[in-house]
Amino acid sequence: TGAIWMKVPPTIKLLYHGKLCKWVGGKDLILYTIGDIGIDGASYSVMEFGGEAIDDLDMDGRFTMSNMAVEAGAKTGIFAVDERIRRYTVRHSHRCCPELSGICQQDENPHYVKTIEYDASEIEPQVAFPHLPSNTKPARQAGDIKLDQVVVGSCTNGRLGDLRVAAALLEGRKVHPDLRCIVIPGSQEVYLDALKQGFIEVFIKAGAVVSTPTCGPCLGGYMGVLAAGERCLSTTNRNFVGRMGSRDSEVYLASPAVAAASAVLGRIGSPDEVA
Repeated sequence: TGAIWMKVPPTIKLLYHGKLCKWVGGKDLILYTIGDIGIDGASYSVMEFGGEAIDDLDMDGRFTMSNMAVEAGAKTGIFAVDERIRRYTVRHSHRCCPELSGICQQDENPHYVKTIEYDASEIEPQVAFPHLPSNTKPARQAGDIKLDQVVVGSCTNGRLGDLRVAAALLEGRKVHPDLRCIVIPGSQEVYLDALKQGFIEVFIKAGAVVSTPTCGPCLGGYMGVLAAGERCLSTTNRNFVGRMGSRDSEVYLASPAVAAASAVLGRIGSPDEVA
């Protein structure tokens, strides 16, 4: 007694080379990856993300990738500590972190069970179709899929950078009259910052509903629960059968850019169709 069984998970290295295309962010990278390796492609493993495209990816995008690593079966998703992470940690920590550079460095000869490499310049804005996060294809290939609801936010894509992207596409435009658009900031701090930067006003003028931070519709709890036959495109992280309400509803997963564009179009579409 007094001891638990613990297995050290193996690490899979994922490298994203090149530059990200316009409108492509962390959500697109992780959806593309899950679509490639499957929902069990990283079972009980650590997914370590790296490469030039990751170097250029902001912290909001990195958080999204870590958030969805579990959807590939991973125990966690990590990034090597770089200057961007150091600045973020110092800015958001209540303690001084002089030890950060020492304890968070990679081993000299790290062992990976496998290395998977992608050309990030070939990755387009993605959409995960029902009923798995691995059922992905580019947004431009979605076809004429009408929507009843769009959700922007949650723990996966409710950070300030996510709301900034959505606001840029919704500013001066209107949510399609045939659907509901719900915006959910990821925290009260994000909500306040979005207010100060004018994003909340943009959402309201566009015809969206802005909620306080909550899981709400993501797990079919309340506020945005889907009825039978309804379709929702959401920036959340899971689209299993009945995840957001009725078992006869459909949930599609995408980035804030694709979600905002789709809210304007009334169907699943690419940001390039709007901006």
